[in-house]
Amino acid sequence: MERVYRVVCPGSFDPVTNGHLDIIGRAAGLYDEVVVAVLINVTKQGLFTVDERVEMLNEVTRRYGNVRVEKFHGLLVDFCAANGISAVIKGLRAVSDFEYEMQMAQMNYRMAKVETLFMTTNPLYSFLRSSLVKEIAKYGGDVSGLVPELVLGRLRERLAQESPPGQE
Repeated sequence: MERVYRVVCPGSFDPVTNGHLDIIGRAAGLYDEVVVAVLINVTKQGLFTVDERVEMLNEVTRRYGNVRVEKFHGLLVDFCAANGISAVIKGLRAVSDFEYEMQMAQMNYRMAKVETLFMTTNPLYSFLRSSLVKEIAKYGGDVSGLVPELVLGRLRERLAQESPPGQE
């Protein structure tokens, strides 16, 4: 039986950015299958619902035949066990990301022997965070080039719906 090399790329993806897609695409070139796992976090109110994020991710990753998008809640190690995944891939933008991600990686390994692989982001996206994209877009700033076109359109629609009267 041939071994399938599968990795998970977890996150909230609210919204998915070109930085996320850079990591997903590069991982897709290295692994037989990349599972993009969208976290269901009931304690946080996202800009987009989990189902909307899954739908957008499915659309923007369609070009990769080996990427699958799933949603999950609970512990990532449980999701990995249920899906036959032995490794997590995480993008690192800066040294400041490393401390938190290293702690998570060590805990995931301790709990379930799930490895974590770190991939440095493309320097074009080293400053990019979903929360920053939302903040800029909320105040009318231009986020084109930071998110896929599909996401840009959805972001503009959503923020237009949420603008108070007289603030359009």
